[in-house]
Amino acid sequence: MKTLPSVLIAAGALLGLSMLAWSQSGAPADPAAGTPQSFALLDPDNQVVGRYSIPPDSDILRHANAEEILYGKRLLNETARLLPDNVGGGLNCNSCHLSQGKTDHGANYFNTINSYPKVMPRAAAMVDMAGRVNGCFMRSMNGKPLPVDSAEMRAIIAYFTWLREDVPKALRVDTPSEGKIDTSLVPDPVRGKALYAAQCATCHGDDGEGMKDQFGDYIFPPLWGDESFNIGAGMARTYKAAAFVFYNMPMGVNHKLPIGQGGALTQQEAVDVAEYFTHMPRPDFAPKGNDWPKGNKPKDARY
Repeated sequence: MKTLPSVLIAAGALLGLSMLAWSQSGAPADPAAGTPQSFALLDPDNQVVGRYSIPPDSDILRHANAEEILYGKRLLNETARLLPDNVGGGLNCNSCHLSQGKTDHGANYFNTINSYPKVMPRAAAMVDMAGRVNGCFMRSMNGKPLPVDSAEMRAIIAYFTWLREDVPKALRVDTPSEGKIDTSLVPDPVRGKALYAAQCATCHGDDGEGMKDQFGDYIFPPLWGDESFNIGAGMARTYKAAAFVFYNMPMGVNHKLPIGQGGALTQQEAVDVAEYFTHMPRPDFAPKGNDWPKGNKPKDARY
Protein backbone atom coordinates (compact mmCIF):
# COMPACT_ATOMS: atom_id res chain seq x y z
CA MET A 1 0.00 0.00 0.00
CA LYS A 2 1.35 3.38 -0.99
CA THR A 3 1.29 6.19 1.54
CA LEU A 4 -1.36 8.76 0.73
CA PRO A 5 0.35 12.02 -0.25
CA SER A 6 -0.35 14.94 2.05
CA VAL A 7 -1.83 16.96 -0.80
CA LEU A 8 -4.54 14.31 -1.13
CA ILE A 9 -5.37 14.60 2.55
CA ALA A 10 -6.44 18.18 2.01
CA ALA A 11 -8.23 17.25 -1.20
CA GLY A 12 -10.02 14.40 0.53
CA ALA A 13 -11.24 16.76 3.20
CA LEU A 14 -12.93 18.87 0.57
CA LEU A 15 -14.54 16.05 -1.42
CA GLY A 16 -17.25 15.07 1.08
CA LEU A 17 -19.74 17.56 2.39
CA SER A 18 -20.74 15.70 5.52
CA MET A 19 -19.48 13.24 8.13
CA LEU A 20 -20.60 12.33 11.62
CA ALA A 21 -20.14 13.52 15.17
CA TRP A 22 -22.40 13.56 18.19
CA SER A 23 -23.27 15.69 21.18
CA GLN A 24 -25.38 15.29 24.28
CA SER A 25 -27.80 18.06 23.35
CA GLY A 26 -29.15 19.98 20.42
CA ALA A 27 -32.16 19.87 18.13
CA PRO A 28 -32.36 18.20 14.71
CA ALA A 29 -30.90 20.45 12.07
CA ASP A 30 -32.87 21.54 9.06
CA PRO A 31 -31.38 19.96 5.88
CA ALA A 32 -33.11 22.61 3.77
CA ALA A 33 -31.19 25.31 5.60
CA GLY A 34 -27.89 23.71 4.70
CA THR A 35 -27.04 22.74 8.28
CA PRO A 36 -25.94 19.22 9.32
CA GLN A 37 -28.59 16.58 9.76
CA SER A 38 -28.70 14.91 13.16
CA PHE A 39 -30.28 11.86 14.72
CA ALA A 40 -31.30 10.79 18.19
CA LEU A 41 -28.87 8.66 20.15
CA LEU A 42 -30.50 5.73 21.95
CA ASP A 43 -29.43 3.62 24.91
CA PRO A 44 -30.16 -0.16 25.17
CA ASP A 45 -33.64 0.67 26.53
CA ASN A 46 -34.37 2.84 23.48
CA GLN A 47 -34.27 5.99 25.57
CA VAL A 48 -32.93 9.14 23.91
CA VAL A 49 -29.67 10.15 25.60
CA GLY A 50 -28.25 12.63 23.08
CA ARG A 51 -27.85 13.47 19.43
CA TYR A 52 -25.57 12.39 16.65
CA SER A 53 -24.85 15.02 13.98
CA ILE A 54 -23.07 15.10 10.65
CA PRO A 55 -19.90 17.25 10.69
CA PRO A 56 -17.71 18.18 7.70
CA ASP A 57 -15.04 15.88 6.27
CA SER A 58 -12.45 18.33 7.50
CA ASP A 59 -13.00 16.80 10.94
CA ILE A 60 -10.88 13.87 9.76
CA LEU A 61 -7.77 16.04 9.75
CA ARG A 62 -7.82 16.51 13.52
CA HIS A 63 -7.23 12.78 13.99
CA ALA A 64 -3.73 11.35 14.33
CA ASN A 65 -4.56 8.63 11.77
CA ALA A 66 -6.05 11.03 9.21
CA GLU A 67 -4.14 9.43 6.32
CA GLU A 68 -5.48 6.01 7.21
CA ILE A 69 -9.07 7.28 7.52
CA LEU A 70 -8.87 9.10 4.19
CA TYR A 71 -7.41 6.02 2.55
CA GLY A 72 -10.34 4.02 3.90
CA LYS A 73 -12.72 6.59 2.47
CA ARG A 74 -11.07 6.29 -0.94
CA LEU A 75 -11.20 2.49 -0.82
CA LEU A 76 -14.93 2.55 -0.14
CA ASN A 77 -15.52 5.00 -3.00
CA GLU A 78 -13.06 3.53 -5.53
CA THR A 79 -12.93 -0.12 -4.52
CA ALA A 80 -12.84 -1.65 -8.01
CA ARG A 81 -10.06 0.65 -9.21
CA LEU A 82 -7.88 0.53 -6.09
CA LEU A 83 -8.34 -3.16 -5.29
CA PRO A 84 -8.68 -4.92 -8.66
CA ASP A 85 -7.33 -8.19 -7.23
CA ASN A 86 -10.14 -8.30 -4.68
CA VAL A 87 -13.08 -7.05 -6.74
CA GLY A 88 -14.37 -9.50 -9.32
CA GLY A 89 -16.73 -7.08 -11.04
CA GLY A 90 -17.04 -3.33 -11.38
CA LEU A 91 -18.75 -2.39 -8.13
CA ASN A 92 -17.47 -0.26 -5.28
CA CYS A 93 -18.53 -0.54 -1.64
CA ASN A 94 -20.36 2.75 -1.98
CA SER A 95 -22.28 1.58 -5.02
CA CYS A 96 -24.77 0.33 -2.42
CA HIS A 97 -23.77 2.32 0.67
CA LEU A 98 -25.15 5.62 -0.54
CA SER A 99 -23.59 9.03 0.13
CA GLN A 100 -20.46 7.37 1.48
CA GLY A 101 -22.52 5.48 4.01
CA LYS A 102 -24.21 8.57 5.43
CA THR A 103 -27.84 8.22 4.30
CA ASP A 104 -30.66 6.82 6.39
CA HIS A 105 -32.22 3.76 4.71
CA GLY A 106 -29.30 3.81 2.24
CA ALA A 107 -27.16 1.08 3.86
CA ASN A 108 -25.40 3.61 6.06
CA TYR A 109 -22.34 2.96 8.22
CA PHE A 110 -23.58 4.92 11.25
CA ASN A 111 -23.80 1.94 13.61
CA THR A 112 -21.42 -0.40 11.83
CA ILE A 113 -18.56 -0.47 14.30
CA ASN A 114 -20.86 -0.64 17.32
CA SER A 115 -22.82 -3.55 15.82
CA TYR A 116 -19.96 -6.03 15.51
CA PRO A 117 -19.02 -8.66 16.42
CA LYS A 118 -22.42 -10.34 16.31
CA VAL A 119 -24.03 -13.60 15.28
CA MET A 120 -25.06 -13.50 11.63
CA PRO A 121 -27.99 -15.79 10.68
CA ARG A 122 -26.53 -16.61 7.27
CA ALA A 123 -23.29 -17.91 8.84
CA ALA A 124 -24.94 -19.06 12.09
CA ALA A 125 -21.74 -17.89 13.76
CA MET A 126 -20.14 -14.86 15.36
CA VAL A 127 -18.81 -12.48 12.71
CA ASP A 128 -16.40 -9.66 13.48
CA MET A 129 -15.92 -6.41 11.58
CA ALA A 130 -13.23 -7.76 9.26
CA GLY A 131 -15.38 -10.80 8.53
CA ARG A 132 -18.34 -8.60 7.64
CA VAL A 133 -16.21 -6.51 5.29
CA ASN A 134 -14.85 -9.62 3.60
CA GLY A 135 -18.35 -11.00 3.22
CA CYS A 136 -19.13 -7.97 1.07
CA PHE A 137 -15.95 -8.45 -0.96
CA MET A 138 -16.81 -12.07 -1.71
CA ARG A 139 -20.52 -11.57 -2.34
CA SER A 140 -21.50 -8.03 -3.28
CA MET A 141 -18.29 -7.46 -5.24
CA ASN A 142 -17.91 -11.06 -6.39
CA GLY A 143 -14.27 -10.95 -5.35
CA LYS A 144 -11.69 -12.18 -2.87
CA PRO A 145 -11.29 -11.34 0.82
CA LEU A 146 -8.74 -8.87 2.09
CA PRO A 147 -6.09 -10.11 4.52
CA VAL A 148 -7.51 -9.15 7.90
CA ASP A 149 -4.23 -7.54 8.95
CA SER A 150 -3.73 -5.63 5.69
CA ALA A 151 -3.36 -1.86 5.51
CA GLU A 152 -6.51 -1.78 3.38
CA MET A 153 -8.64 -3.62 5.93
CA ARG A 154 -7.30 -1.40 8.71
CA ALA A 155 -8.09 1.71 6.66
CA ILE A 156 -11.67 0.67 5.95
CA ILE A 157 -12.26 -0.10 9.62
CA ALA A 158 -10.58 3.20 10.56
CA TYR A 159 -13.14 5.04 8.41
CA PHE A 160 -16.03 3.21 10.08
CA THR A 161 -14.52 3.94 13.49
CA TRP A 162 -14.12 7.62 12.67
CA LEU A 163 -17.68 7.75 11.37
CA ARG A 164 -19.11 6.67 14.70
CA GLU A 165 -16.96 9.32 16.43
CA ASP A 166 -17.20 8.92 20.23
CA VAL A 167 -20.51 7.04 20.41
CA PRO A 168 -20.09 4.42 23.18
CA LYS A 169 -20.54 0.78 22.24
CA ALA A 170 -23.80 0.51 24.18
CA LEU A 171 -25.49 3.33 22.23
CA ARG A 172 -26.83 3.47 18.70
CA VAL A 173 -27.84 6.12 16.22
CA ASP A 174 -31.60 6.10 15.74
CA THR A 175 -31.79 5.82 11.99
CA PRO A 176 -32.17 2.59 10.04
CA SER A 177 -29.49 1.32 7.74
CA GLU A 178 -32.16 -0.40 5.67
CA GLY A 179 -35.87 0.14 5.28
CA LYS A 180 -38.61 -2.44 5.78
CA ILE A 181 -40.71 -3.91 3.02
CA ASP A 182 -43.94 -5.94 3.08
CA THR A 183 -42.71 -9.47 2.39
CA SER A 184 -46.25 -10.74 1.91
CA LEU A 185 -46.42 -8.92 -1.42
CA VAL A 186 -46.33 -11.36 -4.34
CA PRO A 187 -43.80 -10.25 -6.97
CA ASP A 188 -44.69 -10.00 -10.65
CA PRO A 189 -41.51 -10.03 -12.79
CA VAL A 190 -43.44 -9.17 -15.96
CA ARG A 191 -44.64 -5.91 -14.40
CA GLY A 192 -41.14 -5.55 -12.98
CA LYS A 193 -39.58 -5.68 -16.44
CA ALA A 194 -41.81 -2.86 -17.64
CA LEU A 195 -41.09 -0.82 -14.52
CA TYR A 196 -37.37 -1.37 -14.97
CA ALA A 197 -37.53 -0.01 -18.52
CA ALA A 198 -39.51 3.03 -17.37
CA GLN A 199 -37.78 3.84 -14.08
CA CYS A 200 -34.33 2.22 -13.94
CA ALA A 201 -32.86 1.74 -17.42
CA THR A 202 -31.92 5.41 -17.86
CA CYS A 203 -29.20 5.01 -15.22
CA HIS A 204 -28.58 1.27 -15.02
CA GLY A 205 -28.84 0.45 -18.73
CA ASP A 206 -31.34 -1.40 -20.87
CA ASP A 207 -29.50 -4.64 -20.18
CA GLY A 208 -28.54 -3.90 -16.58
CA GLU A 209 -25.02 -3.02 -17.65
CA GLY A 210 -24.76 0.19 -15.62
CA MET A 211 -23.22 3.45 -16.80
CA LYS A 212 -19.51 4.32 -16.87
CA ASP A 213 -17.71 7.64 -16.96
CA GLN A 214 -14.96 8.62 -19.42
CA PHE A 215 -12.38 6.81 -17.28
CA GLY A 216 -14.22 3.51 -17.38
CA ASP A 217 -15.44 3.68 -13.78
CA TYR A 218 -19.09 3.04 -12.96
CA ILE A 219 -21.25 6.07 -12.23
CA PHE A 220 -24.29 3.83 -11.84
CA PRO A 221 -23.65 0.16 -11.00
CA PRO A 222 -24.61 -2.80 -13.17
CA LEU A 223 -27.59 -4.70 -11.78
CA TRP A 224 -26.86 -8.00 -13.50
CA GLY A 225 -24.21 -9.64 -15.63
CA ASP A 226 -20.57 -10.49 -14.92
CA GLU A 227 -19.75 -7.06 -13.48
CA SER A 228 -22.54 -7.14 -10.92
CA PHE A 229 -22.99 -8.77 -7.49
CA ASN A 230 -23.27 -12.54 -7.32
CA ILE A 231 -26.19 -14.66 -6.12
CA GLY A 232 -24.72 -14.80 -2.61
CA ALA A 233 -25.17 -11.07 -2.08
CA GLY A 234 -28.02 -9.73 0.00
CA MET A 235 -28.98 -7.50 -2.92
CA ALA A 236 -29.65 -10.63 -4.99
CA ARG A 237 -32.66 -11.34 -2.79
CA THR A 238 -36.01 -9.96 -3.96
CA TYR A 239 -37.28 -8.36 -0.74
CA LYS A 240 -33.86 -7.14 0.37
CA ALA A 241 -33.42 -5.41 -2.98
CA ALA A 242 -37.02 -4.15 -2.96
CA ALA A 243 -36.51 -2.35 0.35
CA PHE A 244 -33.44 -0.61 -1.03
CA VAL A 245 -35.30 0.36 -4.21
CA PHE A 246 -38.38 1.61 -2.39
CA TYR A 247 -36.52 3.92 -0.02
CA ASN A 248 -33.74 5.10 -2.32
CA MET A 249 -34.57 4.82 -6.00
CA PRO A 250 -34.65 6.68 -8.27
CA MET A 251 -31.75 8.45 -6.61
CA GLY A 252 -32.72 11.53 -4.65
CA VAL A 253 -36.38 10.65 -4.14
CA ASN A 254 -37.46 8.47 -1.21
CA HIS A 255 -34.63 8.90 1.25
CA LYS A 256 -35.09 12.68 1.31
CA LEU A 257 -38.75 12.47 2.28
CA PRO A 258 -40.73 11.03 5.20
CA ILE A 259 -40.73 7.26 5.02
CA GLY A 260 -43.39 5.90 2.67
CA GLN A 261 -44.27 9.32 1.25
CA GLY A 262 -43.40 10.88 -2.07
CA GLY A 263 -41.58 7.87 -3.54
CA ALA A 264 -41.55 7.13 -7.24
CA LEU A 265 -42.63 3.52 -6.67
CA THR A 266 -45.13 1.80 -4.41
CA GLN A 267 -43.92 -1.12 -2.30
CA GLN A 268 -45.61 -3.51 -4.74
CA GLU A 269 -43.80 -1.90 -7.65
CA ALA A 270 -40.49 -2.06 -5.80
CA VAL A 271 -41.03 -5.77 -5.16
CA ASP A 272 -41.93 -6.34 -8.82
CA VAL A 273 -38.88 -4.58 -10.23
CA ALA A 274 -36.60 -6.22 -7.66
CA GLU A 275 -37.92 -9.65 -8.60
CA TYR A 276 -37.07 -8.86 -12.22
CA PHE A 277 -33.49 -7.65 -11.86
CA THR A 278 -32.41 -9.97 -9.03
CA HIS A 279 -33.28 -12.99 -11.14
CA MET A 280 -31.41 -11.87 -14.21
CA PRO A 281 -28.12 -13.71 -14.97
CA ARG A 282 -25.31 -12.99 -12.54
CA PRO A 283 -22.22 -14.75 -11.16
CA ASP A 284 -22.56 -17.81 -8.95
CA PHE A 285 -21.27 -17.94 -5.37
CA ALA A 286 -19.31 -21.16 -4.96
CA PRO A 287 -19.54 -21.53 -1.13
CA LYS A 288 -23.31 -21.01 -1.13
CA GLY A 289 -23.85 -24.49 0.32
CA ASN A 290 -22.41 -23.26 3.62
CA ASP A 291 -25.08 -20.61 4.12
CA TRP A 292 -27.84 -20.99 6.73
CA PRO A 293 -26.40 -24.23 8.18
CA LYS A 294 -29.01 -24.18 10.96
CA GLY A 295 -31.96 -23.50 8.66
CA ASN A 296 -34.20 -20.42 8.63
CA LYS A 297 -33.24 -19.63 5.05
CA PRO A 298 -35.16 -16.52 3.83
CA LYS A 299 -37.88 -17.26 1.33
CA ASP A 300 -36.25 -14.99 -1.25
CA ALA A 301 -32.81 -16.65 -1.11
CA ARG A 302 -31.50 -17.38 -4.60
CA TYR A 303 -30.37 -20.93 -3.73
